[in-house]
Amino acid sequence: MIMKKIDRREFLGRTGIIATGALFATKVINNLSPVDAQGMLKLPLGFQAWTIREMLAKDFPGTLKIMYDMGYRCIEMCSPPGYATAGFGPLTKYSAQEIKKIINDAGLTCPSSHYVMNELRNNLDERIKFAIDSGQTQMILSSFGLPRDAKLSDWQKSAEELNKIGEKVKNAGLQLGFHNHHTEFAMLEGKLIYEELMNWFDPSLIKMQFQVAVISIGYKAVDYFRKYPGRFISAHFADWSSETKREAPAGKGVVDWKELISSLDTGGVKNVFVEMGFDTFKETADYLLNL
Repeated sequence: MIMKKIDRREFLGRTGIIATGALFATKVINNLSPVDAQGMLKLPLGFQAWTIREMLAKDFPGTLKIMYDMGYRCIEMCSPPGYATAGFGPLTKYSAQEIKKIINDAGLTCPSSHYVMNELRNNLDERIKFAIDSGQTQMILSSFGLPRDAKLSDWQKSAEELNKIGEKVKNAGLQLGFHNHHTEFAMLEGKLIYEELMNWFDPSLIKMQFQVAVISIGYKAVDYFRKYPGRFISAHFADWSSETKREAPAGKGVVDWKELISSLDTGGVKNVFVEMGFDTFKETADYLLNL
């Protein structure tokens, strides 16, 4: 890897918001099936900006071109103001329209971005405008920012608050989503947090972004796409090696990619974003685009 990998959970903790964590298309078409008749991926392959934030901050247009040349066709951003202290600060110099132009000029689209809870709570109107002006159709909450000793009632209260935020986002013509980390797949007071969230979220207001990396603790995206059909807006692609106990390029780990891709339509998934270390991106794209 070309940089130290710090996950969003560590970032949110450091900033005092302690958290639990190639087909070219010029636009995302919401009714496009993510797979073809053979089960092959036909959504534009995307990537999450988090793991290459230092590269993006140093050379935004150049890094986007590198990703395009690998076969990626869309990017999921992290809100520059919300993630300013985590490496995205240099991108705050760009307006939303400038960000959109730079991304589009590289041959990519930006249908989605991650946001932290405090900016949705305190700066929602501004962030909605940023999302619209930069061409996004989805706003994804990366974490509630709850402390590690939060009770189940704290999770429920946050879920109810997010439903209210989601209503305003929906009224603006956008879709709000929730991204899980490993922590949501922990037992708390005898219940699996993720299952409780699925009960508390209003399906019409909050769609889920599934982090496939939880395969490392025994949870398969396919199982949840089938159990909760239509409730997912996107997925973060990752693979994991049971031998090295580390992330691995797609096809070199335990994920059954044909099974996963064939289940995207059932889950309702509209976008997929690879989120792993930079050194896995090329091999992952080659595998997924030729599966």
